Amino acid sequence: MPLDPFFAERLRTHRRYLLRQAWRSLTSRFAAVRPSAGRPPAADGVPGAASTPPTETAPAAPAKSAPKRVMTPRERHRKAALSWDRQELRTVGTPGPPIATTEHLVPVPGYPDVRVRVYRPSTLVAGEPAPACLVFGGGAFRIGGIDYPTADAACRRRAEASGVVLIAVDYSLAPEHRYPTQIEQAHAAWEWVHDEAEALGIDPRRLGVSGASAGGNIAAALTLMNRDRSRHPIAVQILEVPVTDLTGRWIDLRATYALGIPAFIAVRELVSVARTYLGDRRRAHESYASPMRAASHADLPPAVVLTAEYDPLRRDGAAYAAALRRSGVEASATRYLGVTHDTPIFVGALPAARRWEAEVVAALRRI
Repeated sequence: MPLDPFFAERLRTHRRYLLRQAWRSLTSRFAAVRPSAGRPPAADGVPGAASTPPTETAPAAPAKSAPKRVMTPRERHRKAALSWDRQELRTVGTPGPPIATTEHLVPVPGYPDVRVRVYRPSTLVAGEPAPACLVFGGGAFRIGGIDYPTADAACRRRAEASGVVLIAVDYSLAPEHRYPTQIEQAHAAWEWVHDEAEALGIDPRRLGVSGASAGGNIAAALTLMNRDRSRHPIAVQILEVPVTDLTGRWIDLRATYALGIPAFIAVRELVSVARTYLGDRRRAHESYASPMRAASHADLPPAVVLTAEYDPLRRDGAAYAAALRRSGVEASATRYLGVTHDTPIFVGALPAARRWEAEVVAALRRI
């Protein structure tokens, strides 16, 4: 199906961004190996800094106030991503209803504590344990979080529409915190929910897990870790545009080719994501990094997998659903036609996004 007209201008902007990023990467590598002919000699080991003649005393510099700390490129990128997300909610998203929320800090032995936010729908019956679902947002493992406006709004909308308590997990970001930090935080949050079920007013026998993109990877890995360690019942795993194999085995470059994005740019971006998250890309063969590569997918919870036609991760989701089915696990995979990876954000402007969210809400009601 042709790409939905809604994405036309967005695609042009995205292509320009990817080309600009590729050009910057190329020129920075060229500058790193290019001889520094014509530059002044270095002083104190700083290339290109002018040295003070040894027979002269440099004049004292006037006193200045301490300069403001300059943000790193990654900090600037995250600030821009948050600003973009805020604008997306205003222009093409839908705000969430003002339901009750609470926040908690969960200890994670050997890793940073993890913050969780609990969303309680207004329809809950007092004194009656409610179903609940852990939620892991996307962002290529390096941006995103529970404070992003579109992520918060989605949790509010979906909790209220389904009647299910949603527990969003604010896992740490790479590269400051690499794998398996995020998986261990996910498992600690999972155990915490069981330990605190009574205080939270939820039914530990009616729990699910959900994740989008990188969060889909973490959610799928959590089901494996739960099977290996805890064996708590999981009613359903909801995986939206998940990345399930960080080796890149299932990447479908036909999707990016159809968008006019050169294959080398798409591959460069996907390799960068895996390297940032894993550090050592050889770890992509571990099952908690790439759930698709688990030795067995037996005894995992039923799965609802949603993918997008114009998304290089579309085969990741479909192949994972097929692997679950081969292992006797109930699993469905739906591919939405004419749309891209970030479709769930656009519920205020795109009919397919609203249908997508309705399918997620229906899956939550199964819990």
